[in-house]
Amino acid sequence: MKRRLARVKAVQSLFQVDMSGTDKNEAISNVLEDNEKKDEFLERLVTGTLDHLETIDKLFSEHLQNWKIDRVGNVDRAVIRMGIFEMMFIDEIPINVSLNEAIDVAKSFGGEESGRFVNGVLSKVAETLKTGV
Repeated sequence: MKRRLARVKAVQSLFQVDMSGTDKNEAISNVLEDNEKKDEFLERLVTGTLDHLETIDKLFSEHLQNWKIDRVGNVDRAVIRMGIFEMMFIDEIPINVSLNEAIDVAKSFGGEESGRFVNGVLSKVAETLKTGV
């Protein structure tokens, strides 16, 4: 499975967990096609995002202007959480790559508006991570 597809499926899995409290393994299984096997990168994104959710949401909240996390659209929230996890905890992927991939995933689900919103939040997060401020 290519990383782009793993990211899309990770967002779908995180969405399920967020919306219905589905177990992460069941959520991953639900998004796989009949001929697809569980992918290591997909599992890392979902598990890591959920394991670090408190830290991720704290950083997420700090970079929202006039918004609260629970007001952010469900898909955008899943994309941003996954993007923050990737930027913070997967060192072998440059922050800018994680940022651009998250924006593209957001556009594939929600169009240009989602892409702009995700870009706005994650760009601020990326700057914080790069400068350590």
